[in-house]
Amino acid sequence: MSNNSFARSGSVLLAAIALAASVSGSQAVAQDKPSEASFVEEFDRLDTSRWYVSDGWSNGAHQNCAWSKKQVRVDDSKLQLGFEAAEVADRKFACGEIQTRARFGHGTYEVRMKAAEGSGFNSAFFTYIGPTDKKPHDEIDFEVLGKNPRQVQVNQYVGAKGGNEKLVDLDKKADAAFNDFAFIWEEGRLRYFVNGKLVHEVRDTRKIPSNPQKIFLSFWGSDTLKNWMGAFSYQGPRTMEVERVAFTAQGDDCQFPESVACKLD
Repeated sequence: MSNNSFARSGSVLLAAIALAASVSGSQAVAQDKPSEASFVEEFDRLDTSRWYVSDGWSNGAHQNCAWSKKQVRVDDSKLQLGFEAAEVADRKFACGEIQTRARFGHGTYEVRMKAAEGSGFNSAFFTYIGPTDKKPHDEIDFEVLGKNPRQVQVNQYVGAKGGNEKLVDLDKKADAAFNDFAFIWEEGRLRYFVNGKLVHEVRDTRKIPSNPQKIFLSFWGSDTLKNWMGAFSYQGPRTMEVERVAFTAQGDDCQFPESVACKLD
């Protein structure tokens, strides 16, 4: 399988998003296959039958690093995604990302993560599908922008149309402590949670994705997106850490006590 088949369009590249919309004929189609099975990943190792490691390309000119498998490792039961000065492809920095090989549909998506510090960096947990997978661009995001680690941005794209950003305040700085981010994706409703608390709800079906998507954990930087991510400042290697990521299919029992799936109404 080619590298490009795993690359995703950058969620901030509005021109590319507009082009992607033409692939879908504007509106996303209904979920066309059963969801993959529920799972809890606690990273005692990197299971490459579940996770694909992005390697050898970047998502576009806005990204000042290229994905490198050398920036992905598991240590002390934590996934560590790194960023450091190293030439990869046509970039002067290397960064880390993993993505599921399978696609997932309606259900509960959860991560326990600590963002990297530093302006100009993006520590992200999201789902995505797009033209490289011969599907419309659908996406559901949690993104910690290093310029302000006291907030997380939630967002979603439907048929390549975004503009649904919302900033949520955090009690615990994202680069100093682990936070729990989750969303529950259902037909006709999308709910975002931070540390078990509902922080945002979407009921407008035009703003709720419908295509099964892959799960991504991603850490990257930018020299150019200063208004959004802050001015890039490299002070040495950085690391995003993940203790747990989980998917609970709609209708399945919750899988661990802290899961928001245990509290569904």
